[in-house]
Amino acid sequence: MVKPSSLCCLLLIVTVSLPAEAVDSSLNDAQLDEIIVTATLRAAPAIELPASVTVLSGQTLRDAGRANFEDVLGLIPNLNWAGDTSLPRYFQLRGIGELEQYQGAPNPAVGLLIDDVDFSGLGTVGTLYDIDQVDVLRGPQATRYGANALGGLIYLRSAEPTDTLYGRIDLDGGDYGTRSEGAVLSGPVDSLDSGFRLAVQHYYTNGYYHNLYLNRDDTNLEDEYTYRAKWVLTPSDRLRVELTAMQVNIDNGYDAYAIDNSRNTESDQPGVDSQHSTGVSARVHYLASDTVGLTAIAAYAKSVIKYSYDGDWGNPVLWAPLATVYQYSEIQNRDRATKSIELRFGTEQSQGFGWLVGFYGNQLDETLSDLSLGDYQPLGTPVDPVDDQSDDVINSGYRARNLALFGELDGDITTDLRWSLGLRGERWSATYQGTTTNFLGTNTGYTNAAVLPTTIESVIPASLSPANNLWGGHASLTEKLGATQSIYAAVSRGYKAGGFNLSQGLLPNQLSFNPESDISLEAGYKADMAEHRLKINADIFYLSRHDAQIKTSFQSDPTNPDDFIFYTGNAASGHNYGLESDVAWRASDRVTLGADLGLLQTYFEDFVQQGASGASTLSVSRELANAPHWQAAVNATYRDRRGAFARVDVTGMGGYYFDLPPNETTSRPYGLLNAKIGWETARWSAYLSGRNLLDKRYPVRGFFFGDVPPNFSNELYIQLGDPRTWVASFSVNFGGEKR
Repeated sequence: MVKPSSLCCLLLIVTVSLPAEAVDSSLNDAQLDEIIVTATLRAAPAIELPASVTVLSGQTLRDAGRANFEDVLGLIPNLNWAGDTSLPRYFQLRGIGELEQYQGAPNPAVGLLIDDVDFSGLGTVGTLYDIDQVDVLRGPQATRYGANALGGLIYLRSAEPTDTLYGRIDLDGGDYGTRSEGAVLSGPVDSLDSGFRLAVQHYYTNGYYHNLYLNRDDTNLEDEYTYRAKWVLTPSDRLRVELTAMQVNIDNGYDAYAIDNSRNTESDQPGVDSQHSTGVSARVHYLASDTVGLTAIAAYAKSVIKYSYDGDWGNPVLWAPLATVYQYSEIQNRDRATKSIELRFGTEQSQGFGWLVGFYGNQLDETLSDLSLGDYQPLGTPVDPVDDQSDDVINSGYRARNLALFGELDGDITTDLRWSLGLRGERWSATYQGTTTNFLGTNTGYTNAAVLPTTIESVIPASLSPANNLWGGHASLTEKLGATQSIYAAVSRGYKAGGFNLSQGLLPNQLSFNPESDISLEAGYKADMAEHRLKINADIFYLSRHDAQIKTSFQSDPTNPDDFIFYTGNAASGHNYGLESDVAWRASDRVTLGADLGLLQTYFEDFVQQGASGASTLSVSRELANAPHWQAAVNATYRDRRGAFARVDVTGMGGYYFDLPPNETTSRPYGLLNAKIGWETARWSAYLSGRNLLDKRYPVRGFFFGDVPPNFSNELYIQLGDPRTWVASFSVNFGGEKR
């Protein structure tokens, strides 16, 4: 594998003699760039799209971000993520989404695509190097994009090849051992009517925790390689072929919980959170006539994931005064492959009568090996290699297929009033084969490389093959208010397939759960005014959920911190409502101001909660987890054509429940201050950035359970967000980057 440092040297040798171009005048243009949404069936200006969408440009990602999608989440109203991983993996839009996926089959409610490759439920792959645009569509996406998503869709698109030969080298360094090296090489291949782009980056940081027991500062490290390649062929005005490939290798540690909720951990078996993902896609767009086009998209992704953690978050020295033996660990290995194909045929224009028909197919295959090892023996009891052990191994194979037909019609009622109708029908089917093996006794001590126990107590097989017929659709009206403003109203129906639970001890009627559907009502206002210096987006929404899927857990054995039963059930109903808005104002040719606001209220009713006894206990109605009542951000950017640059971001969010019942703990509101200053020229740029400058202590995940022997009283344990960090960056450009 080629290391980024080697590629940087090669790029420097190849491109050092290329002429530098003048600074792009658009950086100091008094107008804001037009926003084009690409994560829809037809690419369209944001002002014409009857939906709630946030678009982050490549410039915004470079100005406000660093390495990962996590860096810019605060700029997207009503988008949150659940920790319990080293980087964001599970997202919630308008309160809908997954918090974790310890057991069960993949069933994401929020879609994540990178260059048309489906990585839903695998958000760790969201590195930002050479990403040129992020589209976030909120609400049901049954007909606006080929892949269905109940809560919404996140689409990352990498940068395009350039019309002239271009190269760039990026070097970063900061505290906590932070460093990164990246390189980009792009240009045309005129003889083949095409262009190419290559990008590679390595990012590393020790992480922000100190392990007292092992005396290490890198047990929660981040070590990430990103490779991207894109080739675009345009032999004629009617044909465009786009081929992309990517590989992201994440080899992070995971040691993020301390008994005292500090940044000083005491685990003797720190975990890992690694994900090696490869994705390729091909998109072909052909204009059969001046008004009718055909789009074909094929994509493939392969991910190998390892996730482990120290279940007791301690060590023999820490627990010696409290227990004779207390040692738990969890190791999961997943292999996931996704194949998808999509065909769209329809009109291209955004005026007059339009139509589109399409087909979508997806197959997901995943194998899981989940090893849970543990032993607790109270203080004063003799060491027994068998007694009280809890050793389980889950081995499973899962396949899910989605086949869908969809269509859309739109047209003009008047010159300024446009309607749209969409419909989608889908067949989802799955097969699952698995075994859960319980063991007694081990032939070695517990480590991350522990060998399997030797005596089998029981083997529990499972074989399931559920299937659902599902449908969704939308109807909308959009009215132009002159040339610079519009309002819209939309109603849409989304859906999510049902599934099954795999934990032991559930009642027969809790082994499976029903599909969920929702009806979304939405109205919005969009404006591009003051000669393109002021952009406003605002919408209100109400979402009514039927058979809302609610996932919860309970600790069946209070003395075992790994013995949680996870299961999903259906609440009778639910509703989410709120507001999303963003404003961007080019106050002068040097200063741009921005603000974002998300307001959210969520509620579900009549979810039958199961207790540790294995019996249904009570009906629960409450707010959703990880759904803050408000999220807000303000920013100011100064960019002078002579070279000076500065940006300040203030982001914040309200409190929220950490998890679903029986966890009733909540977070507190918090705000973060980020800033970046620098100097930019045509040839080079240099920056100093600081994040969380006030060094706020804030959580990204919380669990409420008993972990400390011998009483195992329930307590709140939190994973903390990043502390104050500093990074200095330097970039050098070769050639021009015109598109």
